[in-house]
Amino acid sequence: MRASIFFDHADVYAGGKCEERFSEALGMNASLREKMILQTKVGIRAGSFDFSKGHILNAVDGSLKRLRTDHLDVALLHRPDALVEPEEVAEAFTILETSGKVKYFGVSNQNPMQIELLTKFVKQKIHFNQLQLSITNTGMIDAGINVNMQIDRSINRDGGILDYCRLKEIIIQPWSPFQYGFFEGVFLDNPKFPELNQTINALAADKGVTNTAIAIAWLLRHPARMQPILGTTNPQRVKDACQASGITLSREEWYQIYLAAGNELP
Repeated sequence: MRASIFFDHADVYAGGKCEERFSEALGMNASLREKMILQTKVGIRAGSFDFSKGHILNAVDGSLKRLRTDHLDVALLHRPDALVEPEEVAEAFTILETSGKVKYFGVSNQNPMQIELLTKFVKQKIHFNQLQLSITNTGMIDAGINVNMQIDRSINRDGGILDYCRLKEIIIQPWSPFQYGFFEGVFLDNPKFPELNQTINALAADKGVTNTAIAIAWLLRHPARMQPILGTTNPQRVKDACQASGITLSREEWYQIYLAAGNELP
């Protein structure tokens, strides 16, 4: 993929209004479109998930219309559909690819076996998997550290998705990289996490960057080469996060942050 500004959307965000307002605000045109990578997610309907061929095709067409573009760089299947028929997904992906409407494909919140089921039928490579991961949401990391331990952190809840994605060269896109819990709020500058913020702030001061940059640098330090989804409308937060590309946390600093978040090593 070319180096461009990356934007992540989903057709369910505000019922499609986010995509619509985005293109309106930018005054989307062909020249501007060439300077960005557009990704959106499809597959969630009111009260259900839907990976049927018809829904995928219709959902992509809806996003294209709202985003005022003739193609998406990336389309992700948004959360697993229990009734998925991978043959239909394969047909939809091929139609979208051959028509030029979608260049690359991926999934969101899927485990290894769900991806394996898809790839048995889908001809296109699954390039991305969008998963929740932050300094305070480290389940996929905890399980790998605490192998063979009879403690909660050793429970493998996602089928080893972190190592699987590395083996299959699937890029993990951590969503909500500043959140704790599911949607309880951010951990940065939060009095609920005094030790963590003290550690992050000390590292930020030492390296001359913001605490936002350290939170993103922690994810980027992992050798899986992740692509964090910032999930912000604050321009300054975006600028602060970009500082992370200029620093590399040491192994000791990475573990220091991990432990400050309340984790333990076996």
